[in-house]
Amino acid sequence: VQLVESGGRLVQAGGSLRLSCAVSGRTFSAVGVGWFRQAPGKEREFLVAITWSHRLTHFADSVKGRFTISMDTAQNTVYLQMNGMKPEYTAIYYCAVDSGRAAQTSEAYYYWGKGTQVTVSS
Repeated sequence: VQLVESGGRLVQAGGSLRLSCAVSGRTFSAVGVGWFRQAPGKEREFLVAITWSHRLTHFADSVKGRFTISMDTAQNTVYLQMNGMKPEYTAIYYCAVDSGRAAQTSEAYYYWGKGTQVTVSS
């Protein structure tokens, strides 16, 4: 399985940004895809996840109402829409695949992308 994140860039506080996660290499019906971020000097943080088959979602409390997740199954791509960006959102954003639980802990994920840098200026 390969995951490739894209869309990270410099954005002003209050702005919006959409990240993409292109997934390839296996049958997807039994997986969950999660988004995480890791800021310098901090642990990797769960943001949101979705199950490929039923599109069930789990959100971290910190991003509810600001972030949304969606899928384009024809393109095998999962999107993370971020609104109301804050400087503390500056981090590397990763997507990952688990066994279909759309888990909220990084330990459940076994395939990871290399990440995309998001920088939010104040």
